[in-house]
Amino acid sequence: MVTIKDIAKLAGVSHTTVSRALNDSPLIKPDTKKKIKKIALELHYVPNFNAKSLVNQKSYTIGVFFSSISHGTSSSFLVDVIKSVNSVLDENYSIAVNGIDTLVHFDKIIPQRFDGIIVLSQSDTDNAFIYYIQQTGIPMVVLNRQLDDPAIPNVSANDQQGAEKAVNEAIKLGHKRLGYINGKNSFRSSAERKQGFLNSLLKANVAVKPDYMVDGDYSMESGFAKMNQLLTLPTPPSIVFCANDDMAIGALKACFSKNKRVPDDISIIGFDDISFAQYSTPALTTIHKPIDEISKIGMQKLIALMNGEALEETQVLVDTYLVKRESLSYPSKQS
Repeated sequence: MVTIKDIAKLAGVSHTTVSRALNDSPLIKPDTKKKIKKIALELHYVPNFNAKSLVNQKSYTIGVFFSSISHGTSSSFLVDVIKSVNSVLDENYSIAVNGIDTLVHFDKIIPQRFDGIIVLSQSDTDNAFIYYIQQTGIPMVVLNRQLDDPAIPNVSANDQQGAEKAVNEAIKLGHKRLGYINGKNSFRSSAERKQGFLNSLLKANVAVKPDYMVDGDYSMESGFAKMNQLLTLPTPPSIVFCANDDMAIGALKACFSKNKRVPDDISIIGFDDISFAQYSTPALTTIHKPIDEISKIGMQKLIALMNGEALEETQVLVDTYLVKRESLSYPSKQS
């Protein structure tokens, strides 16, 4: 295996100079640095990150913690977050993904193991973990859920705004029988999206019907089951807004199983705009939640914190918007 000493011998410099050059130290002249990196490339040199970690006192690991991986977090959401974080993160770093709900003890989360932590928070129950990390001094940014504490760097989407846009569009088209399938009750996003749904109905003087509001858990299975429940009502809704796209896809399946045509018999709107939404049949009208943008902004802020920089803005709220596709229609077309 090629070592720093091998490169130093060929370059005619000390191994300390090689180490500094490969770490882009400003103490090394550009020409010397270029020569050393060229030799390292030609020799297919692979850095020893265990040794590098000891020298730099870094773990080269970023922790990405979700409220839960197995409950309420869709696979598409998980993939989008990891891809977006990776697109910003230096290639020398690795990512460790965990669910907060599976942690037995927090005391294993220490600065020696993580250079920085991203928390994808859905629930207020994550606060104990968040404040523990804050006490350890590990740089941290919380994404996805709006926090009440301005001292903690936070990037999230305006979920309530998104729900209002969806319902406003449905009302504008003439819908008066609006159903709602809520997400996991313990998740903040569920409360915010439900509040947006209710706000729009109240502003438009459209009746809130308790029978039309049911609780799912963000899974496709719950969307299927709860849409079946709504379809058995004596007068079903003319449109159903689902708190995420996975439930909306389950709802589409329920309509198909009951011979209900979407959007001719009933319209459906989702939330998140996952990649599969445009390929469902019919293509799903949904609220676009820019999780890729949220994750990138969050990672950029975490890198700044890891570099000892002060953040100009600690609280960022990213706008959502409606993506119109085929699952939404006028109620006049429906039976």
